[in-house]
Amino acid sequence: MSGTLQSSLVAKSELEDLYPNNKIVIIDSLAASAGQGLLVYQALLNQKNGMTIDENATWLNNNILKLAHWFTVDDLQFLKRGGRVSGAVALVGTALKIKPVLHVDNDGHLVNVSKAHGRKASLTALADRLATTITDPTNQIIFISHGDALEDAQFLANKIFESSHVKDVMISDIGPVIGSHSGPGTIALFFFATER
Repeated sequence: MSGTLQSSLVAKSELEDLYPNNKIVIIDSLAASAGQGLLVYQALLNQKNGMTIDENATWLNNNILKLAHWFTVDDLQFLKRGGRVSGAVALVGTALKIKPVLHVDNDGHLVNVSKAHGRKASLTALADRLATTITDPTNQIIFISHGDALEDAQFLANKIFESSHVKDVMISDIGPVIGSHSGPGTIALFFFATER
């Protein structure tokens, strides 16, 4: 990700030379996938609500580490290929239908937080995590991304509506770059929380 940030800083410098009257602000989102999308969406809402570009940048920087990234995968073989779990863990976990519940920590590292027995249990664990850490749910729009698992994404959205009464849920596909690491059946959940 640091290469992406560095490229954006170079582009900013070049654009400032071409357009000296325009202000460009670079935000290191420390996010991926729809987590970045949720930050952009929130920045647009902030702008529509009258925030200046500087106020918006301050708000985003103050809330980046409150943007929770939680997910579960359906196929442990993709985590094995990426070196996230050992072959033995992938083999046993698959045989026992163990589904990991993971999140991205403040340093951008992938952390295995818990294990659930079965798919529905892993999705329920995501909804439970949201319910215990979400801030201001009635004003939040939650993002859910899925790797060819729309039915599971809708199941999770319904669980969230039942338990947390959020303003809305937006569901999108996981792109091929993230999907190649997590595999089909991945469900990712993004929301603002008391902690990442």
